[in-house]
Amino acid sequence: MPNIKSAKKRVELSKVAYEMNKAKKSEMKTALKKFEAAVVSGNREQADSAYKAAVKIVDQGVKNGILHKNNAARKKSSMALKLNKLA
Repeated sequence: MPNIKSAKKRVELSKVAYEMNKAKKSEMKTALKKFEAAVVSGNREQADSAYKAAVKIVDQGVKNGILHKNNAARKKSSMALKLNKLA
């Protein structure tokens, strides 16, 4: 354990950031799974709404530093291809 006050504070802050990032990443994975489930079921309207929600969360992940912008672009492109094949 750290002895210096500032080091103790950094440990606590890093725990908080870790938990927040973990929650955001989990939310993103859930949104992606919901989209995949909608595509597999073949429901276009449900897939559209799930796509919009997933893209929004992926973009927020980039903004919050959870994903690299190219990784997010790849995920969105993949989802768009799946959605277009559904039509």
